[in-house]
Amino acid sequence: MPAASNPNPLKALSAGLSEIVAAAAPSVVSVHSHRSLSSGFIWKGGLIVTADEALAEEGEIAVTLPGGERVAAAIVGRDPTTDVAVIRIEKADLPPVALDGAPPAVGALAVAVAGRDGRAIAALAMVAVSAPAWQSIRGGDIDARIELDVAPYRRHEGGLAVDADGRAFGVVVFGPQRRVQVIPSATILRVASQLEASGKIARGYLGLGLQPVQIHGEREVGAMVMSVDSKGPAAKAGIHQGDVIRSFEGKPIASVGGLQRALGPASVGATLTLGLNRGGEAKTVKLVVGERPSA
Repeated sequence: MPAASNPNPLKALSAGLSEIVAAAAPSVVSVHSHRSLSSGFIWKGGLIVTADEALAEEGEIAVTLPGGERVAAAIVGRDPTTDVAVIRIEKADLPPVALDGAPPAVGALAVAVAGRDGRAIAALAMVAVSAPAWQSIRGGDIDARIELDVAPYRRHEGGLAVDADGRAFGVVVFGPQRRVQVIPSATILRVASQLEASGKIARGYLGLGLQPVQIHGEREVGAMVMSVDSKGPAAKAGIHQGDVIRSFEGKPIASVGGLQRALGPASVGATLTLGLNRGGEAKTVKLVVGERPSA
């Protein structure tokens, strides 16, 4: 009998990647906002998840569906802290993406699938970083740090990250220095659900204008109160202009930015203990965190 021909592993890989893209393509769309072209994917009936950073601050939004039909879209809600936005179209019959993929391991292959003029585009990537939960510089809680080694098109922002089993594990975003990051499924599901329900992600609010200050004679950094919202939580707690906050829940203040980032969604309604100096005298103040007013 003739010897069986050896399978071609490259051909098998190529066919597998094509199948992954073909399966994701019906759920991936192009997103057009003012001077910005990006992508998104169907999360549930009529609702599309995309990258907040890729959406213009003003102007109309349109979506090009698989096949080329272009429809108007409206913003449901956006969260700059996690780079997740949800937009709505008046078309509910497109197949949604099942966000069921776990963060892949370092070295695993992944595919970034995006939309362009009604057709899918793709980029093959390797997972360069797969690490535990982290907090963005804007204070967003993100369930895993995932970075891809890939050189994508600009339109890949807001597109879908898919693993080698064809499971979607997040949305592609561009981080600092054009690093390609993935906001994982768990974060998308949590944030998108809140955006659908209320159009925003609640953030903690103290009602203070703060400025970093070096504590005299010490290496410690404090946060000097420069202004107080007369109707805010800090005013109700008796904090005054000129006070210097030195500790937050018993821990020294590392930076004003760090204090602000600690005021995430879970902080709203919580009672916090602030240690401060007033005229050289140490004081402890209890404060109930409010919700940041809409801009």
